[in-house]
Amino acid sequence: MTRKTDQILLDRLAMAAREGKISRRSFLHYAGVAGVTATAATGLWTKSAAAQPQRGGTFRWGLHDGNTSDTHDPGTYVTRQMIFLAHTHRSYLTMITPENGLGPDLATAWEASPDAKVWTFSLNENASFHSGKKCTSQDVVDSLNHHRGDASTSAAKALLSDVTDIQADGDYTVVISLARGNADLPWLMTDYHFAICPSDGTGPYKIDSGEFGIQWELSRHDGWHGEGAYFDNVNMIILNDPNARQTALVTGDVDAVSLIELKTLALLERNPNISVDNIPSGGAITMPMHCNTAPFDDVNVRNALKLAIDRDEIIEKISFGAATKANDFHLSPVQPYWPDDIPQREYDPDQAKSLLKKAGHEGLSVNMSVAESVYTGAVDMCVLYAEQAKAAGININVVREPNDGYYSDVWLKKPFSAVSWGARPTPDVMFTLAYKDDAAWNETYWKNERFNELLLQAKGELDDSLRAEMYREMCVLMRDDGGTLLPFFNNWVYARGRGVERPENVAASWSCDGARAASRWWFSA
Repeated sequence: MTRKTDQILLDRLAMAAREGKISRRSFLHYAGVAGVTATAATGLWTKSAAAQPQRGGTFRWGLHDGNTSDTHDPGTYVTRQMIFLAHTHRSYLTMITPENGLGPDLATAWEASPDAKVWTFSLNENASFHSGKKCTSQDVVDSLNHHRGDASTSAAKALLSDVTDIQADGDYTVVISLARGNADLPWLMTDYHFAICPSDGTGPYKIDSGEFGIQWELSRHDGWHGEGAYFDNVNMIILNDPNARQTALVTGDVDAVSLIELKTLALLERNPNISVDNIPSGGAITMPMHCNTAPFDDVNVRNALKLAIDRDEIIEKISFGAATKANDFHLSPVQPYWPDDIPQREYDPDQAKSLLKKAGHEGLSVNMSVAESVYTGAVDMCVLYAEQAKAAGININVVREPNDGYYSDVWLKKPFSAVSWGARPTPDVMFTLAYKDDAAWNETYWKNERFNELLLQAKGELDDSLRAEMYREMCVLMRDDGGTLLPFFNNWVYARGRGVERPENVAASWSCDGARAASRWWFSA
């Protein structure tokens, strides 16, 4: 055999072992045929067979970013506690797959009219709520309408602003009509706000007990309509303090954690009892400036602050290389339509100083809010930025805020802060949620008429090349006029203890396999 043929055979053998379709004796025989020594073949069998999903056990999951003020209302979802819990005990119409594609959840199929103005979703007839009640099209209609209408206070209201009607067509078909075409609507349904939940949830695990900001105990939902849910029970433990979280993993008090301290990344990677997952993503760290509040209402001040940050040094010293350099527009290289030809903004304190002089703000002094739960090393990041900005004559006073309540008491309220964003599947979702002029989560209160005009045009544009041109122009507007200082796109860096297995591919939408570790991971035998 050739080396290529041998490798193909080994790959097939490994897959068969993972799926339990081959015995150990047969595996070792065929591995020998492919030229593998007996010792190596035994090791390969052990590794491959261990990757076969096993049922059982209690998964103890240490999470960062959980507050006592969090709620079960999907319109208020914002912290990791709410997002991870939602993906564990609730369901969505569609989901991001481990391969980062679009897959089914409650919906088994969907199709659009030629103009993408009418979408029809067919539901899984086996899906049920934890109470035993069947999940029907009316439940979906009620859940989505929670985010619509003048009275809705949902943060996702802007995402459904083009929806004119949502109707149940029988018990297991939902028809969504829009004022203008939206080619991304099935992707939009993966947004973590759009959980289907007029009752108690249809997700892989049901809540037995728990308290926001403390912990949650869940058990497998026997009526779960999807694949996975290998653990018998899930215990979600809120560990906002990074040292406590990491210590719990090392000592075996938890089986996995959602975020690790990057400065100890190399040390953890050498620990034979720990597996570290370092996954590039479209998740972003932003530093929003309120464009309706002085001095950030002056575009020269905004751009001066963007020029006063040395992204390369921050990625090296804070992210330890586990990040991708950003350019002050909210679209990353791993996402569709990324415009790679926009000139990169570099650290230029002299130009920043010149812009401040033009704005009449020489010697600028501003407060910047941050909490450690925003990102591992978030406080150090802001302190380093403050040191860099001194070269431009800017004094940044870093205000360390409490972890608990950061997103309810600081974000959207204080005019300059640090924020962590999860990845969104398409530019339209991200731009509509955070940059549209009337979006509830427009964290900079930026209003740009041309940007909003392009947003509406691009949403229904089915020509990919034209759509790409529109998104490029929008990115330039964000970069040169917007209020978002975006230093980098952070990798999801999380870790698992001994015996916790995961699929070969993991979703990059959120940490821990798109927030679905509880239903996709398992314990090895």
